[in-house]
Amino acid sequence: MTDLLNDTLDLSVSIVGAGTMGRGIAEAAAVAGLSVSVVEISPTARTSAQESLRKSIAKAIQRKKIQAETPDEILVRIQWVDSLGAVAGSGFVIEAVPEQEDLKREVLCELDRLCPSTTILATNTSSISITRLAAATRRPDMVVGMHFFNPVPVMAPVEVVRGLQTSDATVDKTIAFAKLMGKQPLIVRDQPGFVVNRVLLPLINEAIFVLQEGTADAATIDELIKLGCNHPMGPLQLADFVGLDVCLSILRVLHAELGDPKFRPCPLLVQLVDAGRLGRKTRWGFYKY
Repeated sequence: MTDLLNDTLDLSVSIVGAGTMGRGIAEAAAVAGLSVSVVEISPTARTSAQESLRKSIAKAIQRKKIQAETPDEILVRIQWVDSLGAVAGSGFVIEAVPEQEDLKREVLCELDRLCPSTTILATNTSSISITRLAAATRRPDMVVGMHFFNPVPVMAPVEVVRGLQTSDATVDKTIAFAKLMGKQPLIVRDQPGFVVNRVLLPLINEAIFVLQEGTADAATIDELIKLGCNHPMGPLQLADFVGLDVCLSILRVLHAELGDPKFRPCPLLVQLVDAGRLGRKTRWGFYKY
């Protein structure tokens, strides 16, 4: 395993997408001492991600979670680029674009065309089939799920998802890479929602049904679950944190893939997403921020 860790440390790492998850992965990698390239084609999103990263790292330094004098000591390890072509020489690429299967397949297909045959292509999907995404490439044995949890710099687990054709070597190198980032990798099979979201999203969805039916208001539901189940955060507050659009997307995948009505998204969730109330990122979901 030591040799594998050394080989992984030598890899050039790239992340495609600088949204909440992409920039979180970039921060965790840079804090761990790795050099990373981040692809973000939108200048606005790129600027927003850079500002967010600086604030996040500064806060972590202030709280003594990171041993550094200034954010620049960490940020210098992150290179920002605006095209996929810039990551053509990377040995490990993590796709972190929005949770849309067609978009992810398109990105992975292009990465497959650009990157050397030895490059591992990881996807941060939270629910989409790794096997199906891998089929968009000519290297399905080197495509793997690497599902981080938000906020990435704080949350330890990573679901390492083995697709039907993912090789043992790819899984081993992915585990080694996750450990280099200070994460705890756990291997799961390629099933809808994997493990965490398969269990978590029905809980969130049921809480939304309880709210829709008027059993209690949002604050009461959250407080009861926090106190009664010893959860650090209530399900509606957590949904706001994750993003209501992300929750809806995952539930739709679970419902379509498993065909079980228990995964049917609550109509109130659909309404809130249609209204643009997506949670913390829009400053309004079940709560106002």
